[in-house]
Amino acid sequence: MAAGRVSAVDPPVVTLICGASGVGKTSVARPLAMRWGVPLAEADDVVTALLALTTPQSHPVLHRSAMGRPPEEIVAHLLAVSAALAPGFRAVVADHVTFRQRVVMEGDWLTPDLVAGIDGAGAVVIGEPDEDRIAANYLRREPDAGPQPERARVSVLHGAALAAAARAAGVPVVPAWPFDTALDRVERAIFQAA
Repeated sequence: MAAGRVSAVDPPVVTLICGASGVGKTSVARPLAMRWGVPLAEADDVVTALLALTTPQSHPVLHRSAMGRPPEEIVAHLLAVSAALAPGFRAVVADHVTFRQRVVMEGDWLTPDLVAGIDGAGAVVIGEPDEDRIAANYLRREPDAGPQPERARVSVLHGAALAAAARAAGVPVVPAWPFDTALDRVERAIFQAA
């Protein structure tokens, strides 16, 4: 049993649900938080607050847009923004662990290395390498936007980078498909990694 855990079946104090856009992070994180009886925190809310509190001059990487660039450049930008946000997210994770405030946090900007060296924190990356499935997810949640194959391509490339980072950090990668069993598979992976 890991230090700080009440029992071997308790979830980590902080659980990060990482993954690229459109892979189903929210569809897993929300019911997981409900199942565990803990709050759900959205990383995107933190980023929205930071964008309101900073300027392009003070934090250019946060305010720069990569829209219209080739997919590989967009992914490089996403990873650069995640790296710029990492100290803040690590501080949030450490604070929750210090004060034993359980939370499930999800978002595109979270990377698996954020929990490295923090006892009581865990992470999982949800991966989906199928561009068509991701495009279908986008169409389901944003029907007015129409098909988004380019965005799905970016998501697949971003997901591959997150999966590589997860393997390097010893964090499990769980396939998003089949979607109807993703919640149970993610929960099992989190407990096995603890």
